[in-house]
Amino acid sequence: MIQLEGLTKSFTGADGREAFAAEDVTFSVKPGEVFGLLGPNGAGKTTTLRMLCTVLKPTAGFASVAGFDVGTHPSEVRKSIGFLSANTGVYDRMTAREMVAYYGRLYGLGGKPLDDRIDKLFDQLQMNDFRDVVGGRLSTGMKQKVSIARALVHDPPVLIFDEPTNGLDVLVQRAVLQNIAALRSEGKTILFSTHNMNEVRKLCDRVAIMAKGRIAACGTLPELREQFQQDDLEELFFSLVS
Repeated sequence: MIQLEGLTKSFTGADGREAFAAEDVTFSVKPGEVFGLLGPNGAGKTTTLRMLCTVLKPTAGFASVAGFDVGTHPSEVRKSIGFLSANTGVYDRMTAREMVAYYGRLYGLGGKPLDDRIDKLFDQLQMNDFRDVVGGRLSTGMKQKVSIARALVHDPPVLIFDEPTNGLDVLVQRAVLQNIAALRSEGKTILFSTHNMNEVRKLCDRVAIMAKGRIAACGTLPELREQFQQDDLEELFFSLVS
């Protein structure tokens, strides 16, 4: 469902030299899988996700989402993706329902199909109590639910989460992780970027550990333990990213 082969993004540094934000990134994500992209801040995770979402153009390499090349079919890629981060903005003067409806219309939805989709999402995410509350009066947890509904409104097969729990309190973090687990049970393909090992343990079927713009290791957690002869996952992580 997601395929990256040698995906690279470089920039010209202040000294005129080429600097790599992501280099030779290769991995795949299967349908219905939660794949963790684990790494410290600055590892290249967000750059990689932005290339997948067609926000950044790769310098080299290949990537596809749901069978569409990010370089040659960007509009089809965007239709196939729902994106969520911890920094997704919510408009202060629009109600929760208005915001989700607005994004639905951006994806070409309208009329009764859009109304039915919104009703289903608001029921699933338990948002009906604040559906008519404007963004400026929503709590952090409510705003994150709006962001999740907004990412799901067009029912994409692929979901990309860029550190969606960063900066949230523990109760909101728990709710976000529960929602992601529920989406996996619906068969969604999920790419989950984080620097939190505990979130990886709870959610991910496989994980790629990223450091200094490159993939340092990839596999299931038991496979990584065996490969590196290290039972302590935190120690394994720190040994690969330091």
